[in-house]
Amino acid sequence: MSYYSYPLLCTRGAVVFPMQDLAVEVGRQLSIDAVNYANAYQMNMVLVSQKDLTVDIPGPDDVYNIGTICRIKTSREREDHLKVIFAGLSRCRIVKHFIKDEVNFVEVEEIKDVVEDDQVIESQTKKALAEFNVIAQKYGRPGFPIRQLTTFDSTLASVLIDTFAQIYIQDIEDKQLFLEEENVNKRLEMMLSHIEKERNMDMIEQEINEKVKESIEDGQRDYYLREKLKAIKDELGGKDGGSDIDDLKERLEKEPYPENVKAKAREEFKHYEMLPPTTGETGVIRTYLEWLLNVPWYQKSQDNENLDDASRILDEDHYGLIKVKERILEYLAVKQMTNSLKSPIICLVGPPGVGKTSLAKSVARALDRKFVKISLGGVRDEAEIRGHRRTYLGSMPGRIIQGMKRAGTLNPVFLIDEIDKMASDYKGDPSSAMLEVLDPEQNTQFSDHYLEEPYDLSDVLFICTANYRDNIPPALLDRLEIIELSSYTEIEKLNIAKNHLIKKQVELNGLDMNQFKLEDDMILYLIRHYTREAGVRQLERIIGTLCRKTVLAILKEKKKNVKITKKLINTWLGHEIFDYGTKEKKDQVGVVTGLAYTSFGGDILPVEVNYFEGKGNLIVTGQLGDVMVESTKIALDFIKANAKKYNIPIEFFEKHDIHIHVPEGAVPKDGPSAGVTITTAIVSALTHRAVKKDVAMTGEVTLRGNVLPIGGLKEKSLAAHRSGIKTIIIPKGNLKDLDDIPETVKNDVEYIPVEKVDQVINEALLSD
Repeated sequence: MSYYSYPLLCTRGAVVFPMQDLAVEVGRQLSIDAVNYANAYQMNMVLVSQKDLTVDIPGPDDVYNIGTICRIKTSREREDHLKVIFAGLSRCRIVKHFIKDEVNFVEVEEIKDVVEDDQVIESQTKKALAEFNVIAQKYGRPGFPIRQLTTFDSTLASVLIDTFAQIYIQDIEDKQLFLEEENVNKRLEMMLSHIEKERNMDMIEQEINEKVKESIEDGQRDYYLREKLKAIKDELGGKDGGSDIDDLKERLEKEPYPENVKAKAREEFKHYEMLPPTTGETGVIRTYLEWLLNVPWYQKSQDNENLDDASRILDEDHYGLIKVKERILEYLAVKQMTNSLKSPIICLVGPPGVGKTSLAKSVARALDRKFVKISLGGVRDEAEIRGHRRTYLGSMPGRIIQGMKRAGTLNPVFLIDEIDKMASDYKGDPSSAMLEVLDPEQNTQFSDHYLEEPYDLSDVLFICTANYRDNIPPALLDRLEIIELSSYTEIEKLNIAKNHLIKKQVELNGLDMNQFKLEDDMILYLIRHYTREAGVRQLERIIGTLCRKTVLAILKEKKKNVKITKKLINTWLGHEIFDYGTKEKKDQVGVVTGLAYTSFGGDILPVEVNYFEGKGNLIVTGQLGDVMVESTKIALDFIKANAKKYNIPIEFFEKHDIHIHVPEGAVPKDGPSAGVTITTAIVSALTHRAVKKDVAMTGEVTLRGNVLPIGGLKEKSLAAHRSGIKTIIIPKGNLKDLDDIPETVKNDVEYIPVEKVDQVINEALLSD
């Protein structure tokens, strides 16, 4: 049983019935507060009548237990009260009273009408309508339009009874009895009893109490109702919307839908035709039939199987990404060879702005397939994937089926964006629902709660994207083939800007390439000092800004073209935003240049060490994370263990404090690659041996003095090269990564592979 909470309004001598409007003057402050609260939060209210009208502040025992859920139609302020018109929605039973935000609230359960005998209701409603209209004529009020009615069911009877009780019954207790009665048959009898008293007609009593005692066999009853419905439709000239239903029927029989879909649709058509045209369920069924028949069941597009075309399109749309393109072409080649997509789903993982979504679009263009995209960022409800069951009001299919409808084919390229940002709560776990979508062994029979028929997703080429691999749910990760997209290097950003971004922004802003001149050195200046990102989104925005300012300069200052210079950039964009690190200008003691890998590329990271008299404490500053703090402890303990080798008196550590600092203290830093840098800086400071100014290093150290491999060597090498570093000390285990480094960098930089800390110290420190 579902319970709902609403603000409470206690009325004096007034009862509101469902489907009826009632004007109420609200004067008590507590009641005014409740109305204002409901208006402010666009909420419905519960109206319930007081038992004793003299009570000013009624409690739970002073009001009836049955009330009405109402909607506020209008609310107008008077001098000392509100004039509110309420529209009754449904009966309700109060379960609990409570206070919320200093406003009286109640928790209620909605009361549904109970119907004992439809046949009795039909016959009694016809007679009650006639008597109602006699009374209405007597009092000079409009009656019910009998000639326009096509049904005499319990819904009509309930509205008729509530209208009668609202208008013609004056006694508050009698009104409350009508409100509290759930049985429509009994309420109809109560109404006719009141009409009998009003007109004093004995014949009505005999007709009221007449019951249908003979049961009709199901087959005869169905035949009778069908024939009657047919006669009504003929009389009305066809059911509203019949042409739409006829079109759907024609499509169902004409098109090659699967047999299970045809059987389901025929069943729904039969149900639709049996329903009275005024019921709300007809609209629900028609919407379902439209979804069922508009989702692609047999439509497929023809793939472009020319791998050369696919390669050309990928090269046109994207610079670099060689390994990613090769993997995509392999995927397409295997699909062409096996005519099947039953292989792990591709998942592109990388930081924002590196081209994951545009790669998926390029795949769709290369295959000549439809492209559909959904985003799972913040999705918590399983129904977002599987759809809502048709028992819920406003139900609809999940995002997968909605995307298939947009595509219009069974074999689109379906991009599922931000798969690492799904969450789960009390509404379910959407990642579990995604298993059935992405697992090739299950997605041939994907189940959508709304559609109710199994749907085949095996021809869909799913491509997922994520920013962080670790955030992908483990069960999903097991079914995905991860393709890493690392951050772009400066050289790649330069070429992307030259080949794609500038052309795009020039065209968007109405210029041509002769009017906007941006040389390579200025592009690099923008990359280094106005952007700090893994991708190129900010770079594109900055180029767009320069294009717009160029348009303004051409129109305002009558220039033929504009050449972008450093001075012009500083004028239009302001002072430099970012400043990449540079190498030390001279050899120094206790200062070592490390290399860092960040989400926006690589950078150099100087480490400073100093010491002074103290009690043997280790001081670490510079917003270091747990991993880097551990590296400092390991480095210091290694040096203590090998103090004799480095000619450091062991008592030195007991009488001095050592301070390790990584500049830019406001910027958090962490990662397992600063061990050798910290160790070298400590040895340099304690032995007074200077560090070579043009040497940088990266690597983690162990207590045994071993140098462990690290990640991000490509980005770190580019940062060192940009800063003028000539020698980079790397772990020997990273020699295999040198193949990924551009030749321009390898030609200018010497790489020294090491396995032990002693090798690092010998290479980085000057002789005594």
